[in-house]
Parts: sequence; structure tokens; C-alpha cells
Amino acid sequence: MDKPQNTLMKALGIEIITLKPELVEMTMPVDDRTHQPAGYLHGGASVLLAETAASIGAYLNIDQASFNVFGMEINANHVKSKKSGVVTAKATPLHIGKTTMVWNINIHDEKNDLICISRCTIGVVPKR
Repeated sequence: MDKPQNTLMKALGIEIITLKPELVEMTMPVDDRTHQPAGYLHGGASVLLAETAASIGAYLNIDQASFNVFGMEINANHVKSKKSGVVTAKATPLHIGKTTMVWNINIHDEKNDLICISRCTIGVVPKR
């Protein structure tokens, strides 16, 4: 997969570490681009990282010439705050079906502290 240009990934400094159909790992800096007003990691930035990892994982599991993938639902539990550094998302599939996929995404920091737990449902849609 080519490095995405002109996307939120680029704007937020998200980097791809591992790209496999069974595992997607991505990092994101915790800095002024991803902070909420009080200076902590914005929960929405964590959700964006989680859905991006799940969507890319889903994309790796489809016939890309015939199908697109779209996020249908995501939930997140923000379990620890963070002011600076880097977080890493690890997305793994729980279900890979013909029309839907469900991915689990855990986000940890550099000390391996759990920051966010997320689950994302992806729709697999035939291209028109």
C-alpha cells in the first residue's frame, strides 16, 4: 500500500508500521495536532487512529478491484490519558465476512500502558 497523501493520516503524523491481513500497526504522535484544549490526547484522535487501522486491515482482506470498505460503527473506551509521546494502534480481525468485518484495536503508549480499546465494524461494498 502506498503511503497516503493529502489525508488526515499525513496531517496527524500517523505512520504505518505493520501491514498484514491479520495485523495492522500504526503510530501517532501525541502533540499539538492530536491534543484537546486541555493539552491531552483527544479521544477523537484515538478513534480516528483506530478506525484507520481497522479500515486498512479490512482493505487488505478484500478483492480491491471489486470492493470498497467503509466504517459502519466504532466504539472506544479511553482508559488512560496522555500528554506527549507516541501511541501505537494494533488492529486485529475478530470476524472477516463477505459483507462485514469486525476489528479489535488496542492503543498503547511507549510504556505499553493501555490508552484506548476500540472495536470497529467495517462494511464491504461492491464497487459500482
